[in-house]
Amino acid sequence: QVQLEESGGGLVQAGGSLRLSCAASGRTFSVYGMGWFRQAPGKDREFLARVTWRGGATVYADSVKGRFAISRDNAKNTVYLQMNSLKPEDTAVYYCAARLSVDPNSWNYWGQGTQVTVSS
Repeated sequence: QVQLEESGGGLVQAGGSLRLSCAASGRTFSVYGMGWFRQAPGKDREFLARVTWRGGATVYADSVKGRFAISRDNAKNTVYLQMNSLKPEDTAVYYCAARLSVDPNSWNYWGQGTQVTVSS
């Protein structure tokens, strides 16, 4: 089992920045990659970014490319999402996830989520 705990959400004005953290614990040696998703009220969960645990290869959704950056600290078993130039439409619950395989569509573990609210 892998446990994930997000932190860093909050209220920010449009144009501002936030950095989300996701601390992993448990059988972290089995993790192949980590990712960030979000879900706004009334909408489906949306993929934002992912990173491989060892090589650090990253992939971003077009909607956040250039504004968000994912990174990881292997020593701390933590993945981050730096969010810049935030917009009201970025308001959502943000989740981190972990996957055990190379399949980027197969996510095995999820955090509880952290709320991000961007005011106009």
